[in-house]
Amino acid sequence: MKELVSKAHRQLEIKKDTYLFREGEQAEEVYYIQSGKIQISKIAADGQELALRICSKGDIVGELTLFAEQAKYLLNAKVLEDGIVSCIQRDVLEKSLLENNKLALEFMKWMSDHFRKTQTKFRDLVLHGKKGALYSTLIRMCNSYGVMKENGILIDLQLTNQELANFCGTSREVVNRLLKDLREQGIISIKRGKITVHNLTYLRNEIDCEDCPPEICSID
Repeated sequence: MKELVSKAHRQLEIKKDTYLFREGEQAEEVYYIQSGKIQISKIAADGQELALRICSKGDIVGELTLFAEQAKYLLNAKVLEDGIVSCIQRDVLEKSLLENNKLALEFMKWMSDHFRKTQTKFRDLVLHGKKGALYSTLIRMCNSYGVMKENGILIDLQLTNQELANFCGTSREVVNRLLKDLREQGIISIKRGKITVHNLTYLRNEIDCEDCPPEICSID
C-alpha cells in the first residue's frame, strides 16, 4: 500500500453525499482511501441500486478499470463520510505493475481476496433470498464495524434503511418489515440509527453460515 501511495500525484478531499465517480464516466485515476468511507454500488437497468461494499481507510477504489482500453468506471462511488483520497493516474499504476513483479503479485493477492468477498455476497443473495441477504449483511457489518458491548455487538456505522436495502437488493419496505421482526424477537435493537446485534448465532443459523474467516465475510 505504501508503494501504491507513493505513485499518487495529488490528494483530494471528499465530502459526504457526493460522488467520487459515477458509472460510465471516463476512468483516468484509481483512488487510495486515506480517510472517510465510500460506498461502491451498481445501478440495474430498472433503476434499482445494489450496494456492493463499503470502503474505508486503506482500501482502493476504481481498480476494475486497469488494463482496459478507453476504460470507463463500471460502478458508482458515493461518499458516506468526509475524508481524503490519494489519486493515482491509471497509466502510471499500470506501468508500475508491469515493471514491479513484487507489487504486481501483492496487487493480485488483494484482487483475489476482493473477488472472493464479492462472490460470497452474491451467493448469499441468490441462495437465501431477501431475508438471508439482510442477515448476511448484518453479519458482515458486525465483522467489519462491530464493537463488542455488554449486550451484544454494536455496528458502528450509521445507515438508513434504504441504504441497508441497497445491500440486500430489495426495497426499503421489505427491510423495514424484516428489521421489525428481528427487533420483536430481541435479536437486534436500533438506537440513534445504529444497530446492535444481540444474537449473532441466530442470524448465522438462519442462513446456514459456513463460518468463513472475517477477512472474507466482511462488508468492505
